[in-house]
Amino acid sequence: MADLVGSTPSRPWRVALIGNPNTGKSTLFNALSGLRVRTGNYPGVTVEQRVGRVVWGGREVDLLDLPGTYSLAPRSPDEMVAVQVLTGVSGEPAPDLVICICNAAALERNLYLATQVLESGVPVVLCLNMWDAAQAAGLQIDTAALSAGLGVPVVCTSASRREGLAELQRVAVDRLQAGPASQCAVKDILSVEIRREVVAVFAAQRSTGGISPNAAEFLASRALLDPEGSVEKLLLSQEDSQFAATLTQARERLRVAGIEIPSTEARQRYHFIGRLLHTVQSRPVGRSGQLTDRLDAILTHSVAGLAICLGVLLLLFSTIYWFTAPLSDGVESLLGLVSETVTGSLAPGPLRSLLTDGVIAGVGAVLVFLPQICLLFLFIGLLEDCGYMARAAWLMDRLMSVMGLSGRSFLPLMSSFACAVPGIMATRVIENRRDRFVTILIAPLMSCSARLPVYVLMIGTFIPDQQLAGLLPLRAVVLFVMSILGLVVAVPLAFVLRRTAFRGESSGFLLELPDYRIPSLRVVLLRVWESAWSFVSRAGTLIFAASVLVWAAGSFPGNHSERYQLMSRLETEADSADAPAWEARLRELNAAQLEGSLLGMSGRAVEPVFRPLGWDWRVGVGVLASFPAREVVIATLG
Repeated sequence: MADLVGSTPSRPWRVALIGNPNTGKSTLFNALSGLRVRTGNYPGVTVEQRVGRVVWGGREVDLLDLPGTYSLAPRSPDEMVAVQVLTGVSGEPAPDLVICICNAAALERNLYLATQVLESGVPVVLCLNMWDAAQAAGLQIDTAALSAGLGVPVVCTSASRREGLAELQRVAVDRLQAGPASQCAVKDILSVEIRREVVAVFAAQRSTGGISPNAAEFLASRALLDPEGSVEKLLLSQEDSQFAATLTQARERLRVAGIEIPSTEARQRYHFIGRLLHTVQSRPVGRSGQLTDRLDAILTHSVAGLAICLGVLLLLFSTIYWFTAPLSDGVESLLGLVSETVTGSLAPGPLRSLLTDGVIAGVGAVLVFLPQICLLFLFIGLLEDCGYMARAAWLMDRLMSVMGLSGRSFLPLMSSFACAVPGIMATRVIENRRDRFVTILIAPLMSCSARLPVYVLMIGTFIPDQQLAGLLPLRAVVLFVMSILGLVVAVPLAFVLRRTAFRGESSGFLLELPDYRIPSLRVVLLRVWESAWSFVSRAGTLIFAASVLVWAAGSFPGNHSERYQLMSRLETEADSADAPAWEARLRELNAAQLEGSLLGMSGRAVEPVFRPLGWDWRVGVGVLASFPAREVVIATLG
């Protein structure tokens, strides 16, 4: 999608992508940016920041993938991030352009956010994504009339098919080159009374923090229309008492005039949207959502749906064993060849021991399980992209309510099966503070991907390779049970926490169930690549360092001369009659060396702590070494 690099005047353009959940925003972001993405956190919060660097029209562009949100009336940290980025109060420059992404088949709901974005004062391009699905549903949309009604360019795309991306890029560049003066968004969506009070609140602002007047006026409107919302709290923390008094008086004047806040805003926006869509959109009768409704009758059933959900999870873990065993064997064989090559190229000594016993054995012991990790993320990506994951969250709402939580906690907990860190970060979507804290506390109990190699090692060692009832692999069933054990423990723990330290009302659970669709394999594979690369980079940094430290602690202090001499003899005189005696002596020296090393001394020091569990000092050392990363225990015990 990117043009050839040309001149890059001044700073890169900043283009923000915003939209409701389930509009294909992330798919579009991935299609536009490819693999040129860097991740981090927005300043002051744990909300993930994804930025893609591309070149459009000979100039560098930073694409910002804002968190999905239904409106700019923020109630959670990720929704507040969208407001902060659009207005420039996040500490970074406001975007030069906003691409507002709508599901072309659900314009009435999606245009609510779009009308709010239009009022932010930032140039906007409206992107009607999933255009292929809208056409398949028989929708007819007059994009020229829609563009005229909103005062912004409208582009149709199907990001999963990579259709319309070139046109979107061209229109975006034209808009960027035209500058902010070209913005002509409608300003009469809200009533005259509300707009008059917005001006009064805006005039009372004293601390705008260097943001544009349009952004400051937009913040004033959000503070007025969202009582006790995040924007009001932000402005009250920055402004004086006069501003607070003006805000209160403005709301009182609206109340006296019979205008209820915030319900009036929703009515007026949907009234505007309804009038607009009546002139630009025609929808056939009786065709919408038929397939989705038929599938939901089964997949969201209180009994059959739960059974299918558990079956899907069991199939996932069974497939991990069925399909990844040959791949893991191949990786292990490749690592064995690398180790043999190093062994044959270097004489016995510290360097060869470092490479074979420290680097290759340590990192390699983790890379062997990369196929399982990739398949896990592949399944999760497919379930999310086809629309089933939202149904699973809805089904689990009943279980979550037993814990005192809502189904909104299911998605962060499900993410924790991949990694607890993004799972904890995903709790930002939970509005209820108590629910959010309890979810954060139980998320580490989920069996994350870092534990998967440990489970596979233990199961392969202790569980026989046989079929259960002649159908399912016994090892797959054990893996399934071990993986959900954390969830079984989390249920009573959350129940106790919500009735003791975090007592209070639980929030309700509202969730949009997207239409079922065929997953985009390219998008899913991009997610798998990002997750796999994250796993490998950890193996190449933290786990590599830990493995080398464990090797050094197990090798020093000590006198290795006799060991290396015996190793040389065994390699050069393997057929000698004395070879068995040399091997026995080498095993004795290795055991004595390990016991007298720093690792052995540390293990014996902590052995009394682990003895009640039946662990000797060797297992204790493995447990201690796994604190930086769970996967290190495999290399340590190996």
